[in-house]
Amino acid sequence: MAASLLVSFLMLVGKLTAAALTGSTAIYSDAAESVIHLFATGFAGFSLWYASTPPDPEHPYGHGKVAYFASAVEGTLILLAAVGIAWMAVQDLVTGPTLERLDLGLYLLGGLTVVNLGLGWYLIRTGRRTNSLVLVSNGQHVMTDMWTSLGVIVGVGLVWLTGIRWLDPAVALLVAGNILWTATDLLRRSVYGLLDEADPEATKALLDELTTAVEENLIAEFHQVRHRRSGDQVWIEYHLMFPGNMPIHEAHARSHEVEDRVDALFPDDDVNVTAHLEPRRHDEAHPDEHREPTDPLRDILG
Repeated sequence: MAASLLVSFLMLVGKLTAAALTGSTAIYSDAAESVIHLFATGFAGFSLWYASTPPDPEHPYGHGKVAYFASAVEGTLILLAAVGIAWMAVQDLVTGPTLERLDLGLYLLGGLTVVNLGLGWYLIRTGRRTNSLVLVSNGQHVMTDMWTSLGVIVGVGLVWLTGIRWLDPAVALLVAGNILWTATDLLRRSVYGLLDEADPEATKALLDELTTAVEENLIAEFHQVRHRRSGDQVWIEYHLMFPGNMPIHEAHARSHEVEDRVDALFPDDDVNVTAHLEPRRHDEAHPDEHREPTDPLRDILG
């Protein structure tokens, strides 16, 4: 994140210089996006630090949820940048842009784009390896900035080659649309994360593993399966049922074996499993609360 913040500042200075040299709305729009990115990167850096702090009495589940909040803030800032860019582009389409020294601006913007490509790739790769939504979101923002710059280079290059000046604000409008798409995706993921939306693939893997444990007679039945993710932490809960005459120490040992199998499903995460052990006849005493699982939805809800 320190590297990202440093490069973000370099991008801002370089793009503002290129925009001042050329008078291009498209390059100004790219620079405006970099202003937003600089502030968003600073906030993302704080969020990454805060998310890594250990749990405390006020936050027993840790502080990983701040990653989704940071992603929402970044998405909102990108959205504002898209609106501002579109406004500038429409004004230039009406009044006509004044352009000069496009060749120098293109060379400068091209060099900055290569730097952004390397940084974005590194952030996304590191974020996915560590399951850090903050790093992935910031990396995607950098890649959006890179694609934006590339689009601007193509558009301004066409203006330079053809002399058709209205292409410059037209490219700026396309840039705004691309940024808007990224902002929508970031906001969507943030909302889903804050609402603890279950990952369908993780749900299937959990149910398959527990079903295998039943087929191997390791457990009698299971229900009330729940799981959620917060950064690189996965929280899993389930109820395991055993024969009523089984000693508690044996049921506990079997439950621990199931936990080891579940933990292996998420090799790169910090997995926290809470298991509730019940005698199989317990469902007969509470027929409305504990029904036999017949489909994945019932396995999850009980």
